Amino acid sequence: MNDRERARSPFAAALLAVALVFAGALAAAAGVTLLAAVPSLLSGGDASSGWTRAAAVIIFAGTYFVIALGEAPGLRLDRAGAALLGASLMVGLGVLPLDAAYRAIDFDTITLLLGMMIVVANLRLSGFFRLAGNVVVTQAKSPLALLAAIVLVTGAFSAFLVNDAICLVMTPLTIELTKRLKRDPLPYLLAVAMASNVGSVATITGNPQNMIIGGLSHIPYGAFAAALWPVAAFGLVVTFALLALFYPREFLARERLPVVAPAPARARGFLVVKSVLVTLAMMGLFFAGQNVAKVAIVGGALLLVTRHVKAEKVYREIDWPLLLMFVGLFIVVEGLETTVLTPEAVASIGRFDLSNSGVLALLSAILSNLVSNVPAVLALKPFVAGAADPQRAWLVIAMASTLAGNLTLIGSVANLIVAERARAAGVSISFWAYFKVGAPLTLITIAFGAWRLS
Repeated sequence: MNDRERARSPFAAALLAVALVFAGALAAAAGVTLLAAVPSLLSGGDASSGWTRAAAVIIFAGTYFVIALGEAPGLRLDRAGAALLGASLMVGLGVLPLDAAYRAIDFDTITLLLGMMIVVANLRLSGFFRLAGNVVVTQAKSPLALLAAIVLVTGAFSAFLVNDAICLVMTPLTIELTKRLKRDPLPYLLAVAMASNVGSVATITGNPQNMIIGGLSHIPYGAFAAALWPVAAFGLVVTFALLALFYPREFLARERLPVVAPAPARARGFLVVKSVLVTLAMMGLFFAGQNVAKVAIVGGALLLVTRHVKAEKVYREIDWPLLLMFVGLFIVVEGLETTVLTPEAVASIGRFDLSNSGVLALLSAILSNLVSNVPAVLALKPFVAGAADPQRAWLVIAMASTLAGNLTLIGSVANLIVAERARAAGVSISFWAYFKVGAPLTLITIAFGAWRLS
């Protein structure tokens, strides 16, 4: 979705306005911090700490402002570049020493995400996902059955593999499938986007924000999944039901799908088997309690040892800007936490009853739609440590920040991937077409998740 298309949507404009207000509030906080340094200057005392706090707040506000907009106004600076610039300024202006900046980076999260990207790349390049699509073609006999299959397959894959990567794979497959069956691709593409968000709630490896939460909270993979898979399962059912209700002509008519032959898979048999076996072994080790980052990177490295696919093709599948944004944000948030978010400041903000699952879920959802879910999770990190039940708080944040992505078309990277891939194939997904299903889906699933985790 390009800038002109976003500008045509009043809902997108409203979200942008809220983001500007949020950034303005942060800028105001920066001003207050600057004023706090003035008395120290007038009294001849040491104002360096005041200026350091001011610099930290301004850098944090500027970084999150660009992240909220997606790009710096008038510049080509994207989210990854903004995070890198913010991290560099934190070090360059003396907010954080260089060694402290290095320690701020959660390399377990970076390693886990890199390993999972390599695994998904191998599954895609091997032809595994196309084979899965052919199974759907042969088994689905009606539009409603086809919808159920797409929701289930997308949700299940997104639960264990990175949902953004699943959207990259499932979107073209869904478009090709619906065109061959002579169906309207729009509701099925909505199913891909929404089911990928919902399904990814279930595990630590489902999406980037869950990976961060897994690294910060040290919640075991099995415990995380046990707490959140019911929320994901409920959400997939609601996704299916809402799409069927909003598109009755497509799904509630008594109509059979035409019989079509499976598309040529062009699969590399040995690589398919190898990729699937490595993935299943990794899943087993995750649930067995092994370190997820270690398992993911070893599994990914093993898949690079092959005679069938050049390593360069795998590397092109990796989202390097996302990894860069993670590194930068870890440092930016650490700079703010070290200089500004003192125990007293955290305690004062904690008076908003963040121990209440409903309040924390609402805050996480709002913040995720303002600045995206990964920055929102990192911004909430300082306030979780002092919670009465930090593990439950992290689970609530994981649930709400992920499900909040279904609110609007620009609510998550997965949604934008589906919209961009669809547009390239000549299929338009409007802001309203997404919002009329995504808004009730978000409210229902977050309410259920907050109740389930309370």
